[in-house]
Amino acid sequence: MRKRFLVRSTVADLAALALSIVFASIYVFGAVLPWNSVTAADSIPMVLYLFLSMVLFSLITAQMSGPGVPRPSYGRMFAIFLGTGGLTSLILLFTREYFSRPFLLITAGSWLVLATAHRIMRLRRPWTERIAVITGEKQLADDLADSPHADVVWVLDPKSESVPDLPDRNVTMAVDLRVVLSERVAQYISSCDVAGYNIQPFTSIYEEHTGRVPLVHLAEGWEISTPLLEVAPWLPGKRAVETLVTLLTAPIWAILAGLVAFYLKLSTGGGPALFKQERVGFGGAPFTMYKFRSMEEDAEKDGPSFASKQDHRLIPGGRFLRKSRLDEIPQLWNVLKGDMSLVGPRAEQVPFADAFTGQIPFYPHRHLVRPGITGWAQVNYGYADDEADTVEKLTYDLYYIKHMSPVMDLRVLWKSVWTVLTGFGAR
Repeated sequence: MRKRFLVRSTVADLAALALSIVFASIYVFGAVLPWNSVTAADSIPMVLYLFLSMVLFSLITAQMSGPGVPRPSYGRMFAIFLGTGGLTSLILLFTREYFSRPFLLITAGSWLVLATAHRIMRLRRPWTERIAVITGEKQLADDLADSPHADVVWVLDPKSESVPDLPDRNVTMAVDLRVVLSERVAQYISSCDVAGYNIQPFTSIYEEHTGRVPLVHLAEGWEISTPLLEVAPWLPGKRAVETLVTLLTAPIWAILAGLVAFYLKLSTGGGPALFKQERVGFGGAPFTMYKFRSMEEDAEKDGPSFASKQDHRLIPGGRFLRKSRLDEIPQLWNVLKGDMSLVGPRAEQVPFADAFTGQIPFYPHRHLVRPGITGWAQVNYGYADDEADTVEKLTYDLYYIKHMSPVMDLRVLWKSVWTVLTGFGAR
């Protein structure tokens, strides 16, 4: 299913590029194809580079996206768009082949519109994967059944002595490899395997559809740390790109920071605008995190505590600062210092992190990477205000660490825009 999806997505993008080239050619050169025009007779290399660059970055982003249920992705679309434009520009610059700047700009704009449109249409169409589950973990099976793109046809207890009829060929069988199977169930799975059914580990199917890691299926945590070693060579590049993006956008966020600081000075009678707090960072090392103050100065006089939905400690305008995430602008300084990333697990307060380390299995694994201003858990679950919520968020954090990739970061950043617009998960 994954290979078929990626091929169809690439073909749709190439068709969108072809239509964009025709539109740009008619608009700029007055001909359906640019090389049919007298002014652009040497345009074949330019068009060829566009197509080859798009195919190349379609393949690259497909490899970077890692495991998961295939779905239309705006993050992958922008990666292909930027990569195609950048590579085509470099090739034209070094080969000194003919190019038309208006033609390239109109082609790029048209392709972006068409590529977005076909992804919007595909996302609106309901699609599901039919799954037959063999596990004794009822809660995990319920989580899978509740995910939007999973159709669980039946759940079989691995110790059962009776088995259902063979499912349809288009049903994926998700088998819990952690439990001991009864002889009857083992024979049943073996028969399905010989018959050519698609049999997958239950944990893989669960992760693909829920975006979470099932904690009860972790042995000693190597399931998280080992995949991280595979992407370790990319982490310095992640740091460099995030630093560059932060610097390039500095004029925008510096102006916003100045406006917020000015408002806080006025609304709090000249009190401090910045709030500093010790958080746990990469490797479990503490660091000082900066935020704009959204609470009263003595908000933690009785010790650190979780924020609540109706927090009486908020200053005037504090709720808006939190919902809009404007209070987190100073954390961009932490990104420049190397304490944080743009994308990663949320940095927790030291007392809470110490307590959770002793209470929640595998909690320290979230410190294998730098904490982020935004993250997979933040955009999917929101704010955690107790141990139970923290456990739920940890399943998302560990999923992010296990499946880190440039495309994954783009997905998180894209979803973060919606989070800011809706105020999802803010306290």
